[in-house]
Formats: sequence, structure tokens, C-alpha cells
Amino acid sequence: MQEIRARIGDIPGMPAGFWTWAALAALLHDTGKLPDGFQRMIGNTADKPAAWGERHEVLSLGFVHLLLEDLPEEERNWIAAVVAGHHRPFTAGLEPPSKLPLLTQYGDDQPDAFAARFTPADQNHLTGLMRWLHATGRRHGLPLAERLPTPNVRQLTDAAHRLFQDVMDRWEWSLPPGDRSGRTVVLLLGAVTMADHLSSAHSPLDTEHPLDGTYLAQLAERLAARGHTLRPQQRQAASVTGNLLLRSWTGSGKTEAVLLWAATQIGDLSTRSNGNPRVFYLLPYLASINAMTGRLAKELDSPDGIGVAHSKAASYHLAQSLADGCPGDDTDPVDAASKAHSRAEATKNFRELLRVGTPYQLLRGALAGPVHSSILTDSANSVFILDELHAYDARRLGMILAIMSFWRDLGGRTAVLSATLPTALANLVNEALGGQTILVEPPPESRAPIRHRLHIRQAHLTEDASLNEIRQRLADNQSVLVIANNVRDAITLFQTLRPHCVERHGEDSAYLLHARYRRMDRTAIEAALQERFASGKPRRPGLLIGTQALEVSLDLDLDTCHTSAADLEALVQRFGRVNRLGTLGPAPVIVHQPAYNRRRGGGDALWADGVYEGEPTQHGWNILARHDGKTINEQVITGWLDEIYTSPWGRTWAQTVEDHRQQFKRAFLEFSQPFGDRSCLAEKFDEQFDGIEAILAEDREDYKAALEQGTSKRDGRLHADQYLIPLPAWGAGLGTYDKLLKVRIIHADYDAQLGLQAIHRDIKQIYQAGEVI
Repeated sequence: MQEIRARIGDIPGMPAGFWTWAALAALLHDTGKLPDGFQRMIGNTADKPAAWGERHEVLSLGFVHLLLEDLPEEERNWIAAVVAGHHRPFTAGLEPPSKLPLLTQYGDDQPDAFAARFTPADQNHLTGLMRWLHATGRRHGLPLAERLPTPNVRQLTDAAHRLFQDVMDRWEWSLPPGDRSGRTVVLLLGAVTMADHLSSAHSPLDTEHPLDGTYLAQLAERLAARGHTLRPQQRQAASVTGNLLLRSWTGSGKTEAVLLWAATQIGDLSTRSNGNPRVFYLLPYLASINAMTGRLAKELDSPDGIGVAHSKAASYHLAQSLADGCPGDDTDPVDAASKAHSRAEATKNFRELLRVGTPYQLLRGALAGPVHSSILTDSANSVFILDELHAYDARRLGMILAIMSFWRDLGGRTAVLSATLPTALANLVNEALGGQTILVEPPPESRAPIRHRLHIRQAHLTEDASLNEIRQRLADNQSVLVIANNVRDAITLFQTLRPHCVERHGEDSAYLLHARYRRMDRTAIEAALQERFASGKPRRPGLLIGTQALEVSLDLDLDTCHTSAADLEALVQRFGRVNRLGTLGPAPVIVHQPAYNRRRGGGDALWADGVYEGEPTQHGWNILARHDGKTINEQVITGWLDEIYTSPWGRTWAQTVEDHRQQFKRAFLEFSQPFGDRSCLAEKFDEQFDGIEAILAEDREDYKAALEQGTSKRDGRLHADQYLIPLPAWGAGLGTYDKLLKVRIIHADYDAQLGLQAIHRDIKQIYQAGEVI
């Protein structure tokens, strides 16, 4: 707990005794494992192991009561609540819980019945444990009773019973509005569970920050060696102490600017909090997270100091560890899987001081409880970088804004950076951060490079006129990016255009990428794309067709782009894959009219190609049409976005965002029932952001064999994960769930090059590729 306190520091708004209470709870939380029943269950007796059925944390309350009898009752009750709540909820939610809450299991017990649950227990072991706990606590300066308690077992159970009743009386019902006790106890619980996880994993916390006060000088020296200097917006960002809004075009050094800002915040917060601030670099997509992890490791010369905090972290590290070997060497994939899992678990257990992930991994902390509360505690006094925070998803944006306010209250600092930051979004972020943000952008005299020339086409992307234009560009030896709004259109375009491209430029010249591939196939495709189209490599003709999976995922640079019209922010991201380094003259970006239609369960609202909301897409189209044939000055795009977000639609959007922010705050961040069961919410939360995954029926045996690789089930699952295909959350109704393998199995049309095309089921519900992005 001393290491964790040194890491997190003094949390704003917490009582003065916070860290002392956390240390006492950590010392005493597992003492209830004393009874013979528990010892037999874990094989510590001569008897055959057998299930016990009781909760050790409830008996631990007896040690809290007896060893802390000199503490004021209120302080002792804080500690007791955390000790009792470190595994199970106290009360059930609206749905039946999978495991009995503590109040249900013990709430009606009288002292005799309660004692019978936790006996027999060895008196000598109790006496020895009391002696050790007392001596250890006193040695570390903790306020244990001056007199060593010498209870018998029945006195211990009676003390536990009394304190259990007090704890349940305190936390059974919802707290009144505005009561911050729930936040305090959740953060206490987070500190204790973090200590528990770290001690179990034997994983020390990093103490040397990969990003420190030397970064400014190192960056300036590196730039000078190439004949460059820091840009004005980079110097200004480095001087900001507080929250930052950074708006600047692609290629203008935003990443370096925000790292300079973060280094400043680390220095300031460490002084204010007496801690070692964590830096969370947050991005929207998995592939961009992996790429940024590698970039930061190189930028900061810290190959082992950057954590990956997303749901597929273990798979990422598995790929990295296997990639470290050379073809034909003796790299052991089983050993690599074990190492990858260990590295992912260390990240999960908060080892690194700088982590790359998604906002939604940190949002999961709002689920609180024993599993997630440590995420909240770890976020106190931290630095948050949100790269490419998009405005168009009102629900998710509202949730992120709510958690931003929570981070601010806990001493955190936040930066939002984007090439396209509409004023309406900047205002919402500023409001969420208490009106305390500073906007940094290039000075007026700076000129964004003119990288693109805009063209408008009335023909849909899949029409013959569009296809012929793309074929001509391929005939002219160009590399062509084609982005459709849905998977169905992307597959159709690829099947139609690939033969022409291959005939002219070879088998390895045409690629398709969307979100519905087996992980092993997507990894192979991304590696091939980087080989042919990566920024900075010699230009080669070819064809890349995809969906929004290409918008910010890979560092690619092609000659031209054909795209279906979509939300204007999404389009700007797509344009950014063309002439990325500005080495060409203004490169053509061609926007095609989408098809507007309704989608399943969406009422009368129209959606561009079934994906993007119709009204803002049409607003963006009208703006682009006014600039048909003109070059795009990226500095004016903010004005285009402001036109959309100040329209009647935009005002409705802003109110919707605010409604979602308030809903998430009330439901998740006020902690009116901090020990209530939230397990059902966790499943729904994950579905909202991560969707689900499945395997093909024909992969079942290979998946099963992969599960059996490695030295543990978790290692095997890393290998087996390569067969998983992402599906939308509503896809839970497709296929069947294999209880033995714990995975959903689908019968589908699938090809390693085309990805998932259709899932076969009964006539009630059939997946078609056009229904998801």
C-alpha cells in the first residue's frame, strides 16, 4: 500500500485518513481465511479438499473490530465496509445476481448461527495471527489498538457479527443526493483491490517515468540535428499548466506537442499530489493503439515502459513477442504466449506509468465494485490525452465528458487534440472541465500544407461511372484508396475492381480491409498494407478498399481517394490517408453521393449507406459541393464543421450529448449504492463498446486445439483468439454458444481475403455484410 500511495498521491476531496484506512483494510481484508473449512478448501489440511461455502471477508470484520477498537467508530466503519466488500456486493440489483450478495447470505443470522458458519477454527492459529497482525501494523505506524487482543474464536465471530450488522445498516440503502461517501468508499475499495492484485501477481510498479522533464531538451536537440526547431504550437503546449485543447492539422507535430504538455503536467501534479502521475494516451481504434504504442516506445526510447490498456492487450503482446524472433530461429510460441500474458496482466495490474488504450477501458471503472474500482483509484492525479475525440456519436461522447469531469475532480488533467475540433465540441469539453481549458493552435501566419483537391460525384461509389474512374487511375499507375460506408459495398467493390488491378500491377497489389475478419487474417492484411502503402516508402501503384477501419488505424499514404459521403469529420480522417506527407501536389479526393435509407429498428430516420446519420451527412455534402474542384485548406475545415454544429440539427445534437452526460453521471458516477450488484451493467456496458466475438463452425476443432496450447488455460486462449471474428452486439442472437469452449459459433460465408460475408441461420434473422460497418 505504501507503493500505491507513493504512486497515486493525495487525492482531492478525500478524508485525511484515506491512505491509513486503505492500509488497515489491506492488512486485515483476508484474515477471515482462518477457519478449518477455508483451509480444507485450499488443501491446507489432511482432509480431502471440499467446498466451504462461506465468505472469509465477513469473518475478517471480527479482526477489524478487535484490532481497531481504539479508532473512532466512524473511521473503523470505513475500513469495515471495504474489507467486507472486496469480493461480493452487499445487495442485489434489479436482476437476480449470479452469486449471493452478503446481506442475503448473512443478513438474518443470529450470533449462534453466524458463529456456526465459521467454526471450527484453530485457537492457536487465531492467537498467533492476532499477534502477527498487531506487531506488523504497529511496526508500520498504523493505529492498531495499543493492547494486543486475545479473543477466543467465539469472541471473534461475535465481533464480526456485530460489525457486519453495522456495515449493512450503513450501506444497504441508497445515499441521499449529493452525499460523497459513495465516491470515498469506492476509491478506498479500489486502493485495496489494487494492492491485492499487485501482491498476488508479484508485479512491482514502475517508478521511473518514460516521459519526464528532459523530453523538451531531447526533442529540441533531435530537431536541431535535422535543421528544424520546435513549432510555435509545440512551445505553447509545453507552457500550459492545466487542461489543453490542441487543434492542428495532420503532420503539424500534435503528438510531440501533447507529450510536451504532458511532461509539464507530470511535474506540476507530482508536486501538488506527492505522487507519480500516470499518463493515459487514449485513441478510438485497436490498430491505432498498437501503432501509437510502438511510436511512443521509439519516441521516448522506452521499449518496455509503455503499457497497452485495451481488451486485446494480451493478443497484441503475443504478436509482439513472436515478432521478436527471426524466421527459422528457435522462438517457442508457447513460451511467447506465456510471456505475452504476463505482460498484459502486468499492464492490467497498473504497472506502467504511461499507457495507451481506449477511453472505454477507463470508462469501465465507473462500474466500480471489487473488479473495477481500482481503475477509478488509479485515475486520480493522472494525465489524460484524448487523440481524435469525435463529436458524431452523441451517446459515447456524453459518457466520455462525464468521466472527464470525474477525472478533474480527482486532480486529473486532460488534453483533447484533433485536426478537426469543432467549436461546439470544444465548448462541451471546456464545460466538462469546469471552464478551465486553454486552446492552442498554430499561429495565423502558419500555413497548413495544401495536400488535397476536392471533387464531388453524384454517382454512388458502386456505380459504373465511379468504377470506370477508379480503373483509369489504376491504369495511370496510381495507388488508390476506396472507402465505403459499409462492409457489403466494400466487398462488392473489391470483387469488381481487384481483377483489373491485379492484371496491371500483380497479385499483391489489391487489398480489402474492414472490421469483420478473423484476427489472424486481419493481422496479415495490415502487415501487407504497411509493406506496400506505408508513409515514407517509395510509392507503388495499387488498390486499397475498406471501411472506417481505415480512417485512423494505419499510417498509410496513397495517391488518391474515392469515398462515399459520410460525416464530415470521418471524411477528413479518410482524406488524411492520401498525400499524407505532402510530397505531392494537391492530390484528388473524390466524394460520392451515398444512398440514404432506413435501417433495421431505426424508425423513419435516414442513414447514409445505412451507417451515418443522414442529416449531418447531408449538411456536410452541401458544404463540400460549394467547394467542388477547389483545394482544401485544412485550417478552414473547423469553420465547415461549425456550420454543421450550429444548425438546428447541431443544437439538438448538443442537447443530446448533455442528456447522455447527465444520465451516465447519475447512473454510474454518483455511487449512491457503492456496494450494490452491478454485474448485469458490466455485460451491457461491454456490449455497447466492444460488441461480441465468434468463431466459424469449421474452425471449432482448430480453436479447441489452440486452447490446449501453452502451460495454462489463459495462454491457450491467447492462441485461440486468433480465430475470433468481431460482430456487432446484436449478433449475440446469431449462431450458438458453445458452453464447453465458451465461445459463440456461427455458420457463415467467410474468406480470408474477403472476410465475413453472411451468417446462415433461420429465416427470422440473417446477417448480411451491409448491416454493420
